[in-house]
Amino acid sequence: MNGTLLLLTIAQKLGYELNAVESLNATGYDAILLISHNGSLDETIPQQLRDVVKEAATLDAHLEEEISILKINLPAKRLIYSPTGPINSDYHDVRLFGEAARKGIIRAVKAGVKSPLLVLGKISSFPQAQLVSLLGVMEGLYMNLQLREDCPSKFPKVRSVGVLGCVPTVSRLLTVASALESGRILARDIGAADPERMTPKKVEQFLKEAFPAGGNVKMEVISDESTLSSEYPLFAAVNRAASVIDRHKGRIVYLTYEGTNVTDTLLIVGKGVTFDSGGADLKVGGNMIGMSKDKCGAASVAGFMKVISMLKPDNLKVIAGLGLVRNSIGENSYVADEIITSRAGKRVRVINTDAEGRMVMADVLCYLRELAPKCVNPHLFTVATLTGHAFRTVGPGYTIVMDNGPARMKSFSYHLQKSGESTGDMFEVSTIRREDYEAYKGKVEGEDVLQTEHLPLAQSKRGHQGAAAFLILASGLDRHALGTEIPLKFTHVDIAASSGIFGAEIATGAPVIGFATHFLNLKDEDF
Repeated sequence: MNGTLLLLTIAQKLGYELNAVESLNATGYDAILLISHNGSLDETIPQQLRDVVKEAATLDAHLEEEISILKINLPAKRLIYSPTGPINSDYHDVRLFGEAARKGIIRAVKAGVKSPLLVLGKISSFPQAQLVSLLGVMEGLYMNLQLREDCPSKFPKVRSVGVLGCVPTVSRLLTVASALESGRILARDIGAADPERMTPKKVEQFLKEAFPAGGNVKMEVISDESTLSSEYPLFAAVNRAASVIDRHKGRIVYLTYEGTNVTDTLLIVGKGVTFDSGGADLKVGGNMIGMSKDKCGAASVAGFMKVISMLKPDNLKVIAGLGLVRNSIGENSYVADEIITSRAGKRVRVINTDAEGRMVMADVLCYLRELAPKCVNPHLFTVATLTGHAFRTVGPGYTIVMDNGPARMKSFSYHLQKSGESTGDMFEVSTIRREDYEAYKGKVEGEDVLQTEHLPLAQSKRGHQGAAAFLILASGLDRHALGTEIPLKFTHVDIAASSGIFGAEIATGAPVIGFATHFLNLKDEDF
């Protein structure tokens, strides 16, 4: 798909047009939105805008700290200046630009702007500032799926968006940003939708629309209960209570993309718990609010696949397994003390049914592990809103990433962290230690693996690391450690803290941008 067709495709999803614009005198725009770290000194900004900002600064000592609407002698008539504020190189990062852009476009919409012309400042310390700024604008213009469906007259928030700059360069920026935003939209639409709008069955239908037959992403669905029980027994245990209601029945969806010159294979599992009641270990005290977002792992993996489908990297093969299930409570619930043999042949002792996410993913991970030795340079991943411990460890907005031995030998997590930081999708690196494996090994005869520790989940001391160790043990990945005949790289990605605060924020789409930045090798010289 060429750049023009791609932009037309994304315009249908966004609801507004995206255009490269070469002149501030272009007509059809009712405001100029300037995002910069210092609008009067940034030499990448047109002089006419710098002069307006400089003059305004003589009247307002806090101009560089707040959004201002200024009059300008151009067809757009008004300049909306959204500064990043002062930058301290010791601790600030490129997210300042995305945040300023998001706030700026929200203010512009409140002012009645329908066709903003964006002017994106640059700064040498953050080479991807323009891309991050454009993504910030797109984030501010996002409208959640159910509001779009229920109130179509409110969508879109603007008619068109222009971006000032040299057309070939800006066109490339628009193409990449549009693909990235397409992925985030898909991730947010699935992840943030309520548990009845996105039941497992409806997620499947939604994915069929996102990845139509005949496209470059192939889709396979496993929903037969006998197949799930025999081949994905841990998943099937979680699905038991929900399986009595047709719309809540679980399914596993595989999405596959293959480039023409594959040098790397990504095998990714996404946790898609469409609602997490806690099961028999019921969440109480108001702790169910936001649990429809427990599907954000699968949602973000689907979003990454959308980016892949649009930018079509030649060097990648990607197989994504999405475990879509509802953790319901009922007479058919799985319960503590059950021993369930995983696909890998490990006897798993259930400790707490609220630790369902690892159960959902382990057998899918095992299946992809079985495929890995036949793939070119394979790397296995799990992506999940898995542990509250991750949130308590790093705080909101940060994804935790952990490598097994083979991946750690390549310093993979640190490379991913660096890539994500360049585009504002932040990762923190944790290490899976011997204590984590020991805590999850069976303690009595007849059990190989404990599902979780014998502690309330909120009191677990190394909760997010232990969950990663469980996935390795239950899926049989421990047979592919360093020093084995076939070592396999594996990375666990816990997005509990970065996917959006449950009950308080929309889904963020993390880590779609970080994964795309790293695996598609997005560099500042592209723009």
